[in-house]
Amino acid sequence: MSRLMNVASGPYAPPAPARELTVVSADGARLHVEVHGRVDDPEAPAVVLAHGWACSTAFWAAQIRELAVDHRVIAYDQRGHGRSPASLACTADALADDLEAVLKETLAPGEKAVIAGHSMGGMTVMAAAARPGFREHAAAVLLCSTGASRLVAESTVIPIRAGRLRTWLTARVLGSRAPLGPVTPVARAILKYATMGPGSAPHMVEACARIVHACPRKVRHAWSQVLDLLDLDHGVRQLTVPTAVLVGSADRMTPPVHTHSLAAALPQLLDVTELPGLGHMTPVEAPELVTAKIRELVTASPKATKNTQVKEGA
Repeated sequence: MSRLMNVASGPYAPPAPARELTVVSADGARLHVEVHGRVDDPEAPAVVLAHGWACSTAFWAAQIRELAVDHRVIAYDQRGHGRSPASLACTADALADDLEAVLKETLAPGEKAVIAGHSMGGMTVMAAAARPGFREHAAAVLLCSTGASRLVAESTVIPIRAGRLRTWLTARVLGSRAPLGPVTPVARAILKYATMGPGSAPHMVEACARIVHACPRKVRHAWSQVLDLLDLDHGVRQLTVPTAVLVGSADRMTPPVHTHSLAAALPQLLDVTELPGLGHMTPVEAPELVTAKIRELVTASPKATKNTQVKEGA
């Protein structure tokens, strides 16, 4: 469904995968998974990409296109997003189950990969941090524009002083059941204000709007309720692999305060990158920089380069 809304050309047009498969999670949820790049090259390092709330694999189009030249890139649609059917189970544990299932089905036993998560994808990583399946396969992690707790209270989407009123209004706005409708100039302006930096180019805004508007409203609402109550501070402390953190200074959804909290709690923090003037959609707003950061993690993680052929999926 999401591909019907995606841009058709340019850096944000989703590339065709080398392989597609369906991975079944612990509760039977079916996940659409794509494998790009050097699928049959045992020396190609593996990278796993987890997208955020109301997005899809298309969100990583720029990273997939560049990394696929010399990596094996695995991207999947979170349950209810993109081509993954909706599920009654919308919890942080379900996100962790899904990531574990994807890692198990696409990587050989003991094989390592660099895992990058944006927004809810980063929260997925934190939720899975203590899981045996995650620890078996994670060589290093990139957390993009994400947070572990107090997501609604710290959001600055509503431009008033922090407090109970702002938190209440933010919860109503982000948790709205209203359909987003077609991608119009007004819709693009609203999305840009809420999720992107003021200098974001029109083609970036267009790409993000098409992806977000393709998310079913029931799915968008269901996951907003999970994010409202999310508390993964314990998961941050259990993320024991080398981890880099990245955020835009103008991020209204997960402001830099979250990044500083993560940096203070991560056991193996590598570095923190704050991008001046950028918003929440950092992989789209700064595609080259995010891709370069993933490459840095691969280079710094020798275990991530010792791969074997991807498993066949269902």
